[in-house]
Amino acid sequence: MYLCLIVPVSLFANYQWDRSLPIQPIPLTSGQDPLKVALGKKLFNDPRLSRDNVFSCASCHQLIQGGDDGLQRSLTIKTGQNSVNTPTVFNSRYNFKQTWGGYFKTLEDQVEGGILFSDHGNSSWPEVLAKLQPDQAYQAEFKKIYTNEIRRENILDAIASYERSLITPNSRFDQYIRGNAHAITEDEKRGYKYFKEYGCVACHQGVNVGGNMYQKFGLFSDYFKARGNIIAEDYGLFNVTGDEKDKFVFRVPGLRNVEVTGPYLHDGSVQDLDKVVKIMARYQLGTSISEDRVKQIVSFLKTLTGEYEGKLLVDMK
Repeated sequence: MYLCLIVPVSLFANYQWDRSLPIQPIPLTSGQDPLKVALGKKLFNDPRLSRDNVFSCASCHQLIQGGDDGLQRSLTIKTGQNSVNTPTVFNSRYNFKQTWGGYFKTLEDQVEGGILFSDHGNSSWPEVLAKLQPDQAYQAEFKKIYTNEIRRENILDAIASYERSLITPNSRFDQYIRGNAHAITEDEKRGYKYFKEYGCVACHQGVNVGGNMYQKFGLFSDYFKARGNIIAEDYGLFNVTGDEKDKFVFRVPGLRNVEVTGPYLHDGSVQDLDKVVKIMARYQLGTSISEDRVKQIVSFLKTLTGEYEGKLLVDMK
């Protein structure tokens, strides 16, 4: 049993935590324009942004599923199934690049790719605008925010603003580093200690506990040789740069809410967090970790589950 439950965000809001800590708390508010957020939310859920009105952004990024779709690989318009696991949209504002291979530099770029790329929206701007511009409700909302009509840059700005609002503050771990010493258990504190001692924190740090660097998958052993059946998407950043040194290099995933964002890894091949920790120990750290310590690390990872609109993500599933 936890030593305490989630407490109101205001209780430790003014506590000045140690800013040299490897993991920093998520801010308690997103700072986004509420009008843009409201409009962006409607667009995010509007299937008219895709060809034949098939998929919306929310089809793959379901908030009740942890910000992804809960599938090994997401469904697509053309091929039926994507070749990589869908990353969560929660806290994506804290990623230095978007997608596993770091294809998009900004959330606006990522939104546009979702609309235009053949495996996703498979649409075009003339098609999207032809659907949305006659919509009187949209016309009124865009007019409140933007000085010009419904157009590409305004749509991208609104959706990206909504995505930037999708933060999950007030996790038990954030409460802990904000000053509530009893927010996590002794086992969870030991898990955090091992997370640092084994070197996991070298790549998984910052506000999003990752998402701020590239790293090769398979530093100490060849994951892809062991798994077999290598496909183009396994090359990661190489698909963006064409540089041989970037093969099997990926944007490090953020670990916020990781207990609700399975299946795991870019190929969605692992369902169990314990197994993920063992895989990362072997291939990224060149070591093995005892069962007890794996369980303690996993218990720490579960303290990273935060709230959306005042409700724990684990309770939304």
